Amino acid sequence: MGFAGGATTADGGYSESSPLLPTNPNPPKDSFHLAYTIYFTLGAGFLLPWNAFITAVDYFSYLYPDAAVDRVFAVAYNLVAVVCVLFTVVYAHKSNSVLRINVGLGLFLVALLVVPIMDVFYIKGHAGLYDGFYVTVAAVGLSGFADALVQGGIIGSAGELPKRYMQAVIAGTAASGVLASFLRILTKAVYSQDSHGLRQSANLYFVVSIVMMFICIAFYNASHKLPVIKYYKDLKRQTVSEETKEKGVLTGALWRWTLWEIVMRVKWYGFGIFIIYVVTLCIFPGYITEDVHSQILKDWYPILLITGYNVFDLVGKSLTALYLHENAKVAIGASFARLLFLPLFFGCLHGREFFRTEIPVTVLTCLLGLTNGYFTSVLMILAPKTVQMQRSETAGIVIVLFLLVGLAVGSVVSWFWVI
Repeated sequence: MGFAGGATTADGGYSESSPLLPTNPNPPKDSFHLAYTIYFTLGAGFLLPWNAFITAVDYFSYLYPDAAVDRVFAVAYNLVAVVCVLFTVVYAHKSNSVLRINVGLGLFLVALLVVPIMDVFYIKGHAGLYDGFYVTVAAVGLSGFADALVQGGIIGSAGELPKRYMQAVIAGTAASGVLASFLRILTKAVYSQDSHGLRQSANLYFVVSIVMMFICIAFYNASHKLPVIKYYKDLKRQTVSEETKEKGVLTGALWRWTLWEIVMRVKWYGFGIFIIYVVTLCIFPGYITEDVHSQILKDWYPILLITGYNVFDLVGKSLTALYLHENAKVAIGASFARLLFLPLFFGCLHGREFFRTEIPVTVLTCLLGLTNGYFTSVLMILAPKTVQMQRSETAGIVIVLFLLVGLAVGSVVSWFWVI
């Protein structure tokens, strides 16, 4: 798990010992934390469409009562995303990340517009129109395709920058879940829980997501003009130019060998992230939304549990800005130790009466979110720094592939096996 390439500074950038630095070895400051804010917003943005679809699951379940909406959505989204990222990894050296990200953000807009437009002109709040369900699943799949383009590109881009920008992206993904949870609480408190209220709630989720996509498009294209971003992009161009002089243009065979080296470098980080999300998806949200009940909180109980998970996921992903545990072996080991959550949650469902009450379930749910957030952030930050700078974008995309495979496997396992 050693590091390769030039030496790195404390924040994850390349130091003066690297022979491939631009003339000015001191990177510009991130004035007003604009670059950090942009990457945080982009992290929130590329997960918000998924959160819109899954947060509106009550509305879709009302429209299509005979369909396992949440599980169908999860499998469609994740499997499409995995296939797309796999192609992106293989052809990363031939594609342009700026184009991929802008196309992905545009496809997010198309997918998000499908639901409100179909609601106005076709569904109109009527249940049982299953042609609408198939179109909605297609829109979910399109969002998965867009997510692969955007998430792979953004995390790959952040991998070329100092560590704080990867932390910003990862924290942004958690903020997306928190925003969706608070919107769910707001709509449940304000709107009636009949067909009309559910319809209004769903449209609000999608309108907020559409607005967010426009913000992300503007932010991403403005980010290239920031001095700190330009500095590291210029540094990458110099390293690539130097490599080209030494080795010539990458042929297909040479690229496959280089890609294999990158995979070998980051594989244990990837396995750690893979097992994190398999464990999480086995439990969340299916177990929380379907299997636990509270006589006191009634239908508020799963909503509050999901909010608790998302808030603590954000806390975990934000903690790495204060303390980053840089021992990768410990972080990977802790990721596998999270398998203990499976018997613990099983005990909350089938154990003694006390363990089936609100307090143990809530504490475990918050710990599930906290550990998911912190160890995901640690491994995602460290992995791209194990390779040479010119390979860090590809390393970031490889890590996204591990993450998405974990999500896909977790969603499939949750379908066939419920705690």
